[in-house]
Amino acid sequence: MAAGALLAAPLSATGCSDTPTARTASVSAGEMPQGADWNGVYFSELYGYLHIVQDGNTITGKWQRPHKDRWGEVKGTATGDLIHFTWKEYTVGSVGPNSAKSGKGYLKYKRPPGENVDDSVVGEIGRGEDEVGEPWEAVKQRNIKADLGSIGGTGAGDIGGGDWDGDNKEKGSPEAPKSPPAP
Repeated sequence: MAAGALLAAPLSATGCSDTPTARTASVSAGEMPQGADWNGVYFSELYGYLHIVQDGNTITGKWQRPHKDRWGEVKGTATGDLIHFTWKEYTVGSVGPNSAKSGKGYLKYKRPPGENVDDSVVGEIGRGEDEVGEPWEAVKQRNIKADLGSIGGTGAGDIGGGDWDGDNKEKGSPEAPKSPPAP
């Protein structure tokens, strides 16, 4: 017991106040480019198509990775050309504690100089309470409307379930085709 007390003493001296603080982005909001808005679809080689819908200052979005193995959602607030959001990403076909990741992030709306140019967003997503971490750059797609219902969260099919027996052909089922009687 004496040895245990000696080991515990250094731990108690260090205290438990060493909790890390969340890392936040040092970006400030500016004006949106003339005629621009957040509504639309943005493409990133890493994250795929990000669909964003704006209602007032509220931003809602969903994305699906190019290999369709993961999809995610964002919810946040827009202030001019900057949105801060929380996100959650789900792994298709996975259940349990490792099936979803979450965090915070930000995106800044950009328009390069010139005529007939493509708008884009540039930002980062972090894990947990961090707002920074992995870079996210995406180009706004022209003439494509956001369709949040087209991505993830549609039911059992997302985790490998779905209508595996849509034809309902088991024996004894009311809709099953009648087998001819045995001779």
